[in-house]
Amino acid sequence: MMTAMTKTQDRLLQVILAPQITEKATYIADKHQQIAFIVRTDATKPEIKAAVELVFKVEVEKVSTINVGGKTKRAGKSMGKRKDWKKAYVSLKPGQEINFAAAE
Repeated sequence: MMTAMTKTQDRLLQVILAPQITEKATYIADKHQQIAFIVRTDATKPEIKAAVELVFKVEVEKVSTINVGGKTKRAGKSMGKRKDWKKAYVSLKPGQEINFAAAE
């Protein structure tokens, strides 16, 4: 029988899908001390904050989210669309740092 604690913990572990490592994300990480993550489309800001704190053992100051529309693509005559996804910028409290090599 699952308790409420393990259910919420399982949910939090599924919220973060991957860190987003792009030129823009690296620039923002250096300049504004924010880390970009690809998260589930149904994730809320409090869930994202709790998930980052649980997984990386850091203190989160603020979470900003962006809904990104999937691109329309074409293969010959047929048109298709990629899935919509959600990005979260996580601001850490001063002195906090995420080391992705140690987290795995």
